[in-house]
Amino acid sequence: MKIHEKYIKRCIELAKNGLGTTYPNPLVGSVIVYNNEIIGEGWHKKSGKAHAEVNAVNSVKDKSLLSKSTIYVSLEPCSHFGKTPPCCDLIIANNIPNVVIGTVDPNEKVAGKGIKKLIEAGKNVTVGILEEECNELNKRFFTFHQKQRPYIILKWAESADGFIAPEKRTEQKPVWITNQYSRQLVHKWRSEEHAILVGTQTVIDDNPTLNVRDWTGNNPIRIVLDKKNRIPKESSVFNNDAKTIVISEEKNTSEDSNLIFETIDFDGNIAEEITKVLFKHNIQSVIIEGGRQMLQTFIGAYIWDEARVFKGSISFGEGIKAPSLHSKLIGKQTILDDELLIFRNHD
Repeated sequence: MKIHEKYIKRCIELAKNGLGTTYPNPLVGSVIVYNNEIIGEGWHKKSGKAHAEVNAVNSVKDKSLLSKSTIYVSLEPCSHFGKTPPCCDLIIANNIPNVVIGTVDPNEKVAGKGIKKLIEAGKNVTVGILEEECNELNKRFFTFHQKQRPYIILKWAESADGFIAPEKRTEQKPVWITNQYSRQLVHKWRSEEHAILVGTQTVIDDNPTLNVRDWTGNNPIRIVLDKKNRIPKESSVFNNDAKTIVISEEKNTSEDSNLIFETIDFDGNIAEEITKVLFKHNIQSVIIEGGRQMLQTFIGAYIWDEARVFKGSISFGEGIKAPSLHSKLIGKQTILDDELLIFRNHD
């Protein structure tokens, strides 16, 4: 088993190269081993492009070795035709006798069917190697398919004395609590997640662009909660940097390919209503960067998965209190004079 873990660990490392570029597909890595040596490896890079197993097979120089090799893959090989042919068929066609799989794919189009097909073809299949690590790798994909909603990351910055904004904003907009390196990290996160969500007041107060100016990568889809359509049309969230979905009380007909309007019931469970809209648009993960009310809405509804909280070194004395969160701290990091705390929702 230890030798299997070694190669599945490599699959996970490879898969992470696709973070932020494979949506709506999962992160997958694959290696091919002959005589205890890796002779091929690959990962899934983008939806519609070759899957990890295909890239791994194509990287093998001597294809005659495939019939005596083991293919390792972090997630169950697909068995259906999508934008690309089934990876199971590729494995079978190349006579690869041994298949080691990290974890089962929760997507109902796969969900054990790939494993079944490989076993019926006479392959020696091993499943569940570093399963917990493989599940963590695809926490976004798994949450989407198992909970019918995106993986939800709450993010905010608070002052040393526990405020997310000062009482008055007479000067700088927005008011920065964290240093430039923490802000750069946030832009990196944006490039890795599918969408970002803010509320009306955040847009009106700060006019954010919600893009990845300080990092290289894809801009997330922008989700804006605007109950009464109060946000000025010249706001940066309406530029063409990225697709924007506006969630309001009344339908707005001024849509185009980059601007979509959705309605929800604001008298119901707002957090649940929002996640239904995001699921409808096949959004697998979202960073919620709204104000205190928005963040507390998701916390109060227990509809969140992870919280990333920066604590800066400045103090405001008074202002808007940071959200109240009582959950398990799973990580802590120091970024110069900032402290980053990571929480996970285990409810």
